[in-house]
Order: sequence, then structure tokens, then C-alpha cells
Amino acid sequence: MARPAADTLEHFFKAFPALLGRAATPTERNDFGRYANLLVLWNRTHHLTSLRTRADIGRGLFLDSLLFKVVLPRGPIRVLDIGAGAGIPGIPLRLVDPGLSLTLVESRRKPVSFLHALLRELALPDVTVHHGRAEAIILDEPELKGKFDEVLALAVGLGPALVDMAKRYLKPGGRLVAAGPPAREDMPKLDRRASVEWKTIEVPKLGLLRSFMVVTNED
Repeated sequence: MARPAADTLEHFFKAFPALLGRAATPTERNDFGRYANLLVLWNRTHHLTSLRTRADIGRGLFLDSLLFKVVLPRGPIRVLDIGAGAGIPGIPLRLVDPGLSLTLVESRRKPVSFLHALLRELALPDVTVHHGRAEAIILDEPELKGKFDEVLALAVGLGPALVDMAKRYLKPGGRLVAAGPPAREDMPKLDRRASVEWKTIEVPKLGLLRSFMVVTNED
């Protein structure tokens, strides 16, 4: 059966100039298409996301992931994605920026299996997947301590525990970037070794508005 004409990633690809200042390359189109196809296939038997179509995955997962790009610094950086799930936001960021060194942490078995399959599908052998809870992995693999420029997280469980755990992975001056928006009055109280600020990213052409909590490790 032919795929419905509307079930494509074209809406997502048309957003590239507004987000990245350039059009999607043929390689990016191919890679994101294969990513979406694999996610749709896995969703038939595993509940990795509530989004079931390629178009919704493009709008709801890929596009949202690239909003992190606006907040991240330029240049080669080492990034840790905590609670990566189906690879969001880390894999889309890596696909548009090959200079980004990416490590994914996920505690659930099915998403980890999907991530390994995705990395094989997209030929991304340089991306690392760790199965387990971030607070346990740092104990089992102490070589990861203080190795990352940026730690990324979605807006789940924002609070002192997440901040303190992220700081263990961060270099001095590194940052936790957590997508929101939680209410600002719910901002975690931090010690003096970390500073917190809110960054609001608005892309009027796309009707997008997103807040990020950015915590700098000042150890």
C-alpha cells in the first residue's frame, strides 16, 4: 500500500532555513527518513512514542530536538543525552552536526535495543549508548566523570537531583540544558557552584516557543 502523501517529513525539512539558516542536505534527508521509517516500524510492536506517523515524528520529535541547537555553543562539543528514549534530542542534533560527539544514556531495555538498531541503520559507530540509570553509570564508569561540555535532558524531574547528577558528568564550565517549560517558581535551588538561567527560544515563522533551563557547572 502506498504511503499517504501527507505522511512525509517535508514540513520538518522546510523548517531547516528558519532553524539552521540553510536547507536540509540530501544526506540529512536520507538519514532522517530512515530514522522515521525505523521508528514507525518499531512502534508497531513497541511503544517508543505516542507519535505514529512520519509527519508527526518530524514535527513532534525531530523539529523539537533541533531547537536545542539554538542553545548549544558552536564548535566541536562532547554531549551527553540523559534519558534518550528513541534518541531524542541527541540523534537529530548529531545528524545535522557531525562534529558533535554524542553519548546516550537510557535506563529502559526496549529503547536501548532501538537505539542500537538505529545506530546500525544510520552507520553512526561513533555514537555511544549506555544502558542504565545515569546516577549508577557514573559509579560504574568513573572515566565519564567531568568529560562532557553539555548534558541534555527533557523536562522530566527537573530539580536538584538532576542538576547534581548532571554536574558529575560536566567539565568545569560545562552546562546542563534542560527543555521546559516548568514554572519558573519551580526552579531548583542550587548551591553556589552552579548558576541557572532561562533561555526562551521563539521561531515565529514556525510558530515555535520553547524555554530551556541552562545550568552552568562552576566547580
